[in-house]
Amino acid sequence: MHHLAVRRPRRALRAALLIGAVLAGTVGCGGGGTEPVAEPAPTSSTPPPPPPPPVLWPLTGVESGEVPPRPALAVKIENSVAARPQTGLNAADMVWEEVVEGGITRFVAVYHSTLPPQIGPVRSVRPMDAAIAGPLHGLFAFSGGQRPFIDAAAAAGLQIISQDAGAPGFSRLSTRSAPHNVYADPAALVAQADAGHLAAPPPQFETAAPDGQPTAVVGGTPATTLQLKLSGVGRPQWTWSPPDGRWVRAEGSTPAVEADGTPLRAVNVVVLRVDVQNTSFTDPAGNPVPETVLTGTGAAVVATGGHTVQATWTKAGVADRIILTGPDGMPVQLQAGNTWVELVPNGTGDVVVG
Repeated sequence: MHHLAVRRPRRALRAALLIGAVLAGTVGCGGGGTEPVAEPAPTSSTPPPPPPPPVLWPLTGVESGEVPPRPALAVKIENSVAARPQTGLNAADMVWEEVVEGGITRFVAVYHSTLPPQIGPVRSVRPMDAAIAGPLHGLFAFSGGQRPFIDAAAAAGLQIISQDAGAPGFSRLSTRSAPHNVYADPAALVAQADAGHLAAPPPQFETAAPDGQPTAVVGGTPATTLQLKLSGVGRPQWTWSPPDGRWVRAEGSTPAVEADGTPLRAVNVVVLRVDVQNTSFTDPAGNPVPETVLTGTGAAVVATGGHTVQATWTKAGVADRIILTGPDGMPVQLQAGNTWVELVPNGTGDVVVG
């Protein structure tokens, strides 16, 4: 009997312990309100900052990873028959065509995003070059010229680089006869920039955003050709080439090419109707030197993307850039890329869009 009395309490103790353990586990699993509950992470309602705007070459609007702090280089290039084919025109961000004495034309080619190995033939300055290159606030290179024209370019804020004054970077080709044989190394010219002419140029025209469309495509009319008359001998023609996405140049009916045979092409062709008047100066042959009046306002035609749009140009002063305004009064936007500017005289010139 004593043996049984001892065993029964032990069994009861084991049962009590088992029940206590189960109850303790139940309380632990049920939470019992004794342990903290994790709060959800707060969510921010502030949107992420927008990406930085793309870096663009100022004279073309083409995207660039970085724009180096170098100036624009404007160079006077000859366009007589004896000067063709030229070297380096396709590398220019902008090319301006102007009428000079005898009805021939010359170019002011502007280099910034690309510096080709060689450009030419380089010729002399003319009176309207100050108004063409002045807004760039950069360098202006030429072979020489009459003192009043050189002084006007300097007064417009340009740094003058003249071959006649002994500036380095020019050379003469033995394969061409003078005066059509002066050529230049653009990098050597840019290396001469002084402390006041190191900055990149400001934009000269408005350019459509990378995700936008140029004004001529949005609000213009389709066109395939631009036939221009600058003078009796200056009759350039531009033809839209869909495979190139460019306007292709001809001198009259003769294709215009670089010295290596590459056709001359432009993304944009801007035609400005301008007054041209003779100055009191003459060239060595006795011909009066004309001057294009490039301040004030006038009619314009802008050709981009196989379309043209009528516009108005305005230029407040010699050192101010040209503003292009469309029929709706809004600024005309070009397509990103190189631009040729044709200065067509009001009285004797002509523009035919086909």
